[in-house]
Amino acid sequence: QLQASGGGLVQAGGSVRLSCTTSAFTLDYVDFGWFRQAPGKAREGIACINNSGSRKYYADLVKGRFTISRDNAKNTVYLQMNSLNSDDTADYYCAAGWTRDPSGRTALSSPCLATDRYPYWGQGTKVTVSS
Repeated sequence: QLQASGGGLVQAGGSVRLSCTTSAFTLDYVDFGWFRQAPGKAREGIACINNSGSRKYYADLVKGRFTISRDNAKNTVYLQMNSLNSDDTADYYCAAGWTRDPSGRTALSSPCLATDRYPYWGQGTKVTVSS
């Protein structure tokens, strides 16, 4: 139901933008998260965004380097990744779940990076950072 794209091979210090699109539902009441899984490691949440895009939250390890955004008119969520290093090499996944705060009054926090927050997942796109 979700399609992630934009991965590939990038040099250390470079940038890449991932996209996540869906035709399964409209996004007005859907929150999104981006996750990644490196070889031999558990899947970890790195960024999340609420249904309107007014609230965002980042894991400390990507804060200041990655930016999550969305365009509901295009049914697409993005992850702009800058200043990449070898530790960013992983399969990247987008995930969606129905919003718990349609008004956007509540700030997002670490629970939005939990895998069990999202019932809908994309297939993953691989990002490889070469040093």
